[in-house]
Amino acid sequence: MNVQQIPDELITLERTAEQERARLAGLTGDDYDAQLRRWREASAAFHTAVTEHATATQISRYELEQAVKKAVRHPEPKDDAADQ
Repeated sequence: MNVQQIPDELITLERTAEQERARLAGLTGDDYDAQLRRWREASAAFHTAVTEHATATQISRYELEQAVKKAVRHPEPKDDAADQ
């Protein structure tokens, strides 16, 4: 599966979940607990959307999830020559 086949919504949801996870750093106590809930909610929204898309398109849920995570966490460098 390539990046062009991944719906933008899934990319956005995974980015949001990753941002919420990153905000956990350095927090403690109630602040940590509140941020953890935000991360879990964002992560659940991502996983629900992945499951729905995989079911609707009859593709592997696992492969779709891995492709989205790779696209978000390890984006391919843009080819500046192709833009010219």
